[in-house]
This record gives sequence, C-alpha cells and structure tokens, in this order.
Amino acid sequence: MTTPPPSPPTAPRLRPAALPEIEDEPVKGPEQVTEDTDISTLTTAQVFDLNQSLLDEATGVTRPLIDEIAPISTLRAEYENGSPAFVRQIDWLTTKGYHYIRRTKGDGDCFYRSVAFAYVERMMHALNPAQAVEKGVATLKSTLPMLENVGFQRLAFEDFYDVLESLLLSIVTPQVTGKTLNAVGLLEAFQSPEVSNSIVVYLRLLTSAQIRIDPDAFAPFLFHPELGEPMEVREFCEHFVEAVNKEADHVQMTALSKVLQLNVNVAYLDGRNSNGLVDFVEFRSAPDANETPLALLYRPGHYDILVDSE
Repeated sequence: MTTPPPSPPTAPRLRPAALPEIEDEPVKGPEQVTEDTDISTLTTAQVFDLNQSLLDEATGVTRPLIDEIAPISTLRAEYENGSPAFVRQIDWLTTKGYHYIRRTKGDGDCFYRSVAFAYVERMMHALNPAQAVEKGVATLKSTLPMLENVGFQRLAFEDFYDVLESLLLSIVTPQVTGKTLNAVGLLEAFQSPEVSNSIVVYLRLLTSAQIRIDPDAFAPFLFHPELGEPMEVREFCEHFVEAVNKEADHVQMTALSKVLQLNVNVAYLDGRNSNGLVDFVEFRSAPDANETPLALLYRPGHYDILVDSE
C-alpha cells in the first residue's frame, strides 16, 4: 500500500524552545526588570519575555530576513539598561573570539535560515570551494530519495530543492551575470523572500524526513511543547517541523545537523550564569569530527549567527 503524503498541517502555536532543557516552573506575575534584578530568579517565560521585548524594540518591522554582519557590541548595548547578566555573557563571548553577529528576523524560521546562510557561506569561503560545493551538492542530492521514501511527493519539494542547489552551484559556476556568488550576492539571496523562504522550507522538510526515517532515535523525545504529552512522529513533524514560523529545539537541530552532516555549536545566552559563562550545546554529525562547527547564538525565542571574525 502506498503511504499517503503528509497532509498540510494546521499547527497550534509553538512555545519557544529552551536550550538546554529547563524544568517547568510556576508562572509568576509580571515583574519589572531593573539593573538590580537577579536574572536567575526569573522563570523561563519571563526571560523569554525580556528577550522578546528587546527583539521588538531593536528590530521593529524593518528587520530584513537576514542582516549584514554587525559588531556584537551592538547587541551588548541593547542589554546595558537593565540586563547586566546578559552583558557579562556577551563580554565572555567576546573574550572567546566572537566579535560579530549576523542577525536574522525573529519570525520562527530563524534557526533554519541561520543554518542555511552559514552553511552556504562556509562553502563560499572554503579553501577549495569547488570541492566543498561538490560535496554539498552530493549530500543534497542524497536527500531527494529520502524525502520520497517518507511520503513527500517530488512535485511538492523539487522547486525548493532547485533553489538551494542553484545557489550552491553559483559559488563556482558563473550565472547569467557572468559572475560567481560573492558575499553581496549571498546576502541579497537570503534577503529575498522567494529564495530565502524556499530554502527554509526545504530544510524543514529535510528535518522532518530525518525524524520520520529514524523514529526510534527521536520518538522518546517528541513531546507537545505546551501540554508536555508524548506525540506521534507524524503528528509532531506536521505541527512543529514542517509548519513555518515554528521554533526549533533539540530534536529539530539534531535531525537537521545529521541530514546535512554538519557540526553546529549553539551558544545559549540566558543571563542565568552569575559568572558570565555561556553554555554551548554541541551537535556533531560531520564525517570529520574536527570540522569547525557553524556557530549560532540562541536567546530564548530567537537564533542569530555568531561570527568570530569579519
């Protein structure tokens, strides 16, 4: 019997993920955060609200899907009035060589968009771009039968695939302009909703396919983010992976890094470490364990790209 293709999801609102896992805490009423506030006394929800307020103030409606590199000091300035714990953590990141940040729009797709941009940029700046592109395209091509094997129809995903493959190939193959992809062209591509969102959708489908094709590895960790109840693989994927504008958590990050064979480090900026240290959550799926990981910055509810040098 032919497995029916996944039905279009009608997704409930996903609560922002938290990395690393934090036990549920009782809900507290509104609390004004000042310079004297101990961030460690705030609930996860309050920390999220604090970050969301700063995101709203900083980005407004003009934030592009992905932005130019900016000094991490610009992020520090946003926390200087009332969030000294976050300031200490940002200072700590600076001492570790992370001097820049590339912002992504806080639309729920920021994890996938950040990974995609960093993934393509890594190939563009590789010592041997042609070899990096060849490897990347081969990995992408191997995902096509996987998507079909879990029930996705080729007609539903091939256009999204073509957008990503074409972008990778443009790193080494001149386009109609006669030029290969450069930093300006890469940023323009990811600021274009048609290109950027197509790539995000394809990465979401890849993430879903990896979870579906290896259910034993993921099923024990699939829980409804609001109710805390176990979920079936298909239901979880339709509601919280394939649906756009839904935040990613450990499960999605593990699956995507595995299917793309990536090493990824996620710096967890939560203001809770009194000594200013930042915890890194590591995902290791590259064939070469020593391959330099992509670096992301996670604040409750949002992901950006960390850059160690311009």
